[in-house]
Amino acid sequence: MPKQSMHLPLQPNLQLLLRVGAVAAVLSLAACASEERTPATAAVAVSHNAVDNAVSAGAPELAPQEINAARDKMMRANQALAAKDYKLARELAVQAQADAKLAQSKAASAKATAAADALNQDLRVLRQEVDRANSQ
Repeated sequence: MPKQSMHLPLQPNLQLLLRVGAVAAVLSLAACASEERTPATAAVAVSHNAVDNAVSAGAPELAPQEINAARDKMMRANQALAAKDYKLARELAVQAQADAKLAQSKAASAKATAAADALNQDLRVLRQEVDRANSQ
């Protein structure tokens, strides 16, 4: 009889241990998913801002291929995020951000080139006016 009493207290302890283990496993999985989701969500938000900045800089007119690539990757990142494919979402968001920054840089470069060209044209006109004034 004493042997049976020894086994009875072990069963509830074993059940408790199994329950605690199951809860720990669920919490671990939830933490892993959360760890992946947070950077992916942040990366998608950053890429969205990068695309907005590029659009504000004139990228649709001055760098259409780059901004379209950024928009496409951002859209695919949002879809991956909705599908809970956090790794793919983050990768696409980082690529979208790079494309958007490239589009913004190209737009800024095109604007700077246009401003330099306009300034050079103004200088030519001024030189012509000075040359006319000096020749009279």
